[in-house]
Amino acid sequence: MNESLLQFGLTAFITLLVVVDPFGVVPIFAGLTRGMSAVERRSIVMRAVIISLGVTIFFLLAGRAVLSHLGVTVHAFGISGGILLFATALPMLFGQRPGLQAPERDEHGTAGEDIAIFPLAIPLLSGPGTIATVLLLSTQTGGGASSLFVLAAAILFVYLIALVVLHAGDYLMSRVGEGKVHILTRVMGIILAALAVQYVLNGVTGYYTSLPAR
Repeated sequence: MNESLLQFGLTAFITLLVVVDPFGVVPIFAGLTRGMSAVERRSIVMRAVIISLGVTIFFLLAGRAVLSHLGVTVHAFGISGGILLFATALPMLFGQRPGLQAPERDEHGTAGEDIAIFPLAIPLLSGPGTIATVLLLSTQTGGGASSLFVLAAAILFVYLIALVVLHAGDYLMSRVGEGKVHILTRVMGIILAALAVQYVLNGVTGYYTSLPAR
């Protein structure tokens, strides 16, 4: 693997890990599954992660075709994606779940609904912020098989981390505490905000570079 692919993979992994934010999902997961047995909680985590991974991979494979069909350029999506990610980062800086991924207070599901699908898989683990990030990163691959493979590997690794973190949710909450989880969310928000600004700058630079010389 050459250096550029390695750098792309690392950037993709960090960006997706920050956007998915499995550590920030832990307190919500603990509240949603309070009173359930350990077996039920493990089953919910497994199904939520599998569904989220499936949704994300679908947009990875179909993303470029969708943008091409809509006539959206890579540079335009880079700018809009960066703005969207910055909007996602702002609530995280204040220790909150991003509005694009947090369910409404009265939308935690009613009896008979599968919380593995809603709200855990969608929108917490694979919401609009995650989908936009995958689309944004997929436009940077140029359709190359190696880059797509690296991005797919980064997505898989992020959801493996999410699986481990949510499985260990009770332990993390008891050892770390919800306050420190919020601190970690703030740090991740700062990283995401910086990445978002860089995506906007890259999009603007790419747009002006692509303009025909006069």
